[in-house]
Amino acid sequence: MLSPYRVLDLSTNHSAVCGAMLADLGADVIAVEPLSGSPLRQEGPFRHDEPDAEHSLTWWSYSRNKRSVSLDITSAEGRAALLNLVDDADFLIESFAPGYLDSLGLGYSSLSERQPGLIMVSITPFGQEGPKSAWAASDLTIWASSGALNLTGDDDLAPVRVSVPQANLHAGAEAAVAALVALAARQRDGRGQHIDVSAQTASMMATQSFILAPAWNDLSLARIGGGLRLGPLFVRFVYPCKDGFVNITLLFGNVLGLFTRRLFEWLHEEGFVDEATRDKDWVAYLQLLLTGEEPIPEFERAMAAIEQFTLSHTKAELFQGTFDRHVLIAPVSTPADIVDSSQLAARGYWQKLAHPVANELAAFPGPFARFSARPIEYRRRPPLLGEHAAEVKAERRHRAATEPRRADSRPPLEGLRVCDFSWVYAAPAATRVLADWGATVVKVESTRFLDALRTGQPFKDGVVGPERSGGFCNVNVGKLGLALDLSKPEGRSVALRLADWADVVVENFSPSAMAAWGLDYATLSARNPGLIMLSTCLSGSTGPHASLAGYGTMGAALTGFHELTGWPNRPPAGPFAAYTDYVSPKHVTASILAALDHRSRTGQGQHIDLSQAEASLHFLSPAILDYTVNQRQRSRDGNNSEEFAPHGVFRCAGDDRWIAIAVTTQAEFAAFCSAAGHPEWVNDERFALFPRRYANRALLEAMIGEWTSGRDVAELETVLQAAGVPAHRVSMATDVLTDPQLQARGHWAQIEQGEAGTVTVEAPRFRLSRSAFVPPHPAPTLGQHNDVVLRELLGMSDEAITELAVAGALE
Repeated sequence: MLSPYRVLDLSTNHSAVCGAMLADLGADVIAVEPLSGSPLRQEGPFRHDEPDAEHSLTWWSYSRNKRSVSLDITSAEGRAALLNLVDDADFLIESFAPGYLDSLGLGYSSLSERQPGLIMVSITPFGQEGPKSAWAASDLTIWASSGALNLTGDDDLAPVRVSVPQANLHAGAEAAVAALVALAARQRDGRGQHIDVSAQTASMMATQSFILAPAWNDLSLARIGGGLRLGPLFVRFVYPCKDGFVNITLLFGNVLGLFTRRLFEWLHEEGFVDEATRDKDWVAYLQLLLTGEEPIPEFERAMAAIEQFTLSHTKAELFQGTFDRHVLIAPVSTPADIVDSSQLAARGYWQKLAHPVANELAAFPGPFARFSARPIEYRRRPPLLGEHAAEVKAERRHRAATEPRRADSRPPLEGLRVCDFSWVYAAPAATRVLADWGATVVKVESTRFLDALRTGQPFKDGVVGPERSGGFCNVNVGKLGLALDLSKPEGRSVALRLADWADVVVENFSPSAMAAWGLDYATLSARNPGLIMLSTCLSGSTGPHASLAGYGTMGAALTGFHELTGWPNRPPAGPFAAYTDYVSPKHVTASILAALDHRSRTGQGQHIDLSQAEASLHFLSPAILDYTVNQRQRSRDGNNSEEFAPHGVFRCAGDDRWIAIAVTTQAEFAAFCSAAGHPEWVNDERFALFPRRYANRALLEAMIGEWTSGRDVAELETVLQAAGVPAHRVSMATDVLTDPQLQARGHWAQIEQGEAGTVTVEAPRFRLSRSAFVPPHPAPTLGQHNDVVLRELLGMSDEAITELAVAGALE
C-alpha cells in the first residue's frame, strides 16, 4: 500500500518497529546503519547463542522487509552519502539524542531545505524539548516514567517490567502512526514536517487512563500481581490450574457482569459454590463492594472458590468453557503454546524465512493486519549488514512528486469521515487519534447496551455513573455521539446511511455481529465501494477461535505477556490489566491511514481484519524467535536484563517509593559508582567488567538497594542524572500528573465534561512541527449529538427523525 514511498531508518533501538511497520505496509525501507552495525545487532537473544551481528534475533525481529546500507555519518563522506539518499526519501526515522543530528548538519532544518517534502520522525525518551529531554534513559527507566511500571507486579516486591523491553516498541509504533498523519498533511501541500515522538507519552497508554485518577478525585490503583487493587479491594485475574495458569476477566457492570454470572453458574454446577453465591448481583457487584453493602471478605471467599475450581481443570478444559459457556477465561500461554496455537495455524500466521548465515528456516510472527486489497507480504528476510549498499547506490529513484505548494494550515485529517461502532478501549483509542488530527468521528452507542468503559474507573469524585468515567472520556474526546439501537430495523437503516456517508467504518464486535445486522463489509462496500472498513477483535474474523468474546486482559494472557511478566519463583504477575488493548490501537490507526493513502491513489476501498493478538505478538517477537530458532522457552525474569547490569528497581525512602536504574555501558558504571559514593566498586573483580557484573548481579543489586533505601527518590534522580546514569523514579499517578516534562510538552488538557465538570484528559502522544492537533472537546454524553448527526451530516428531515424516536431506535 505504501509502495510509492521510501523510508530511511536510522533508529538504534526497539523503536525500529516504526520502520518495520511501514515496511510491512509496503514502503521501501532502507536501514542506514553505522559501519559496525545497528546496536540492535548486538542485542540478544542470538541464534544458537552465537553473539554475532548477523545472529541477533532482536535485529531479525524488526528488520524484515528492510534493506541495509552502512555509513559513518560522522564523516564527510558518510554525510554526503546520506544526503544523496535523502534526496530520494519521503521519510527519515531516527532515535538519536536531541540535537545530535543538528551537530552533524543533518538536523531537520538542514534536511528540509534540501528536500522540502521530507517527513522526519525523531523518537526520543522524553521528546525534543523540555527539562528531561537530555536525561539519560533506558527502556526500563522510560517505562518507570510512564506510570505503567508502578502498576505492575506483586505488592510486596519491587515493580516489575515485561521481560521483553516495551517502552521503545510503544514509541516506534506510535511514530509509525505519526508518520502517516504527516503524510496525509503532505498530500495537501507537498510539505514535510518534523515529528517529535516521546517514548514516555507513548508508553502512558499502558496505564489505561488510570493515571488520571488523582485529577478526577478518585482512588488510585495500587500494584498487585495478577489483578487489580482499588483501595482495600483486590480483584484477582490469574489463577492456577492443573498444568499452569489461566486468566479470568472477573469484572462487573451491565456487560462484564453477565460473564461473571455465567462463571459462577459453572462453579455451582460443579459444586464449588452455593446458590447464594451463584445468584449474587454480579452486574451491580462493584457498587455493592464500594458502598460496603457487600463485605470484601465475602468476595475474597468467592475468589478462593474460583481457585479451587481452576485447580481441578487443565488450561485447555477451562479455555473450552470460554466457547461452550460464554465465560471469559484464557490460558496463560508459554511461547510453545503460542507457536502451537490452532488459531494461529488456521490463519496461516507464522511466516518462515530463510537467512543466508543461519542457513535454515525461521518462523516469524506474521502480518499485524490482513488487508483484502493489498495484503502484507514478507518480501525480504532480515538484511545482512550493508548488504544492499551497491544496489541502493546504483538506484536513482523517481520519488513521488511532492513539490511544495501553498501551505495548508488545516488539521491533517480534516474532511475525513469516520463511523465508529467500537467500544471499550482498543479501537476507540485508535479512532481518538483520528479525531485529534481533524477527522469527524461519530461514535455509535446504545443506552440499552452501554459501552463497558462507561462503567469503569476512574470516576469523577469517585461517584459511579456512565457520564463520569475518566477512561471513557479520555479515549472518546473529540467525537460526536449518536445513540442508536441496532437491534431495531429503523436503527440499522440509520447505520447504513451513516456507512454511506463515511470514508472509514470501525467495529470491534464478534465477527458474526455486523453480518447479523446487515452491516458487514460486503453489504456496506456494495453501497459505498471506496469504504475502508476495519474489524478488530481478539483473535480475528476467521479460525476456530474467531467467536472468542475476548478482552485485552485475556489477550495479554493468550499472547504470552503474562508468562513474561513477574518473578521466576512466583505466579505470573502479568502486565497491568488489558495490555493488548494498549498495543493494538497503534496498529489499528496505522492500518486505517495506510489504506486511506492507498485509496487516494487508486480509489480502492478495502476490508481490514486486525486480530489484537496477532498484532501484539510483534511486541514479543524476540522471545518468540528464541523459541522457534533456539527451542528455548522464555519466561518471566523479574527486572533482569541479559544486556545490562545493574538493571533493576530499588526501594527508596517513603511508602512504596522506588527508583529504576539501568547501567548500559562501562563508562556509565564508573559514573554510577562515583555518584553512589562507592568508587571502589569499579575495580572490584566481582563487578569490574560486565560478564562478572552480570554473574554477581544479585550481590551488586543488594548493595545498591542498601544505598538507595534511605534516600529520597528525587535526590537520587538528581544525583544519577547529573552523572549521566539512566535513572527515573517509578512514577505514581500523582508523579505523572505533575511531571515537569509532561507539563512542558502540554500533555494535559482541561475540558468541561458534562456533569463531571472540569476534568483532565491527555493530549496527543506525538507532536508535529507545523500541523496543529484539534484541541479536545468533551467526550459525548449518550446520544448528545443525535440531532447534529442525523440532521446535519445525514440530511434527515424532522419527520424522519421523529419516526426514529417513536420507533425507539434512538436509544
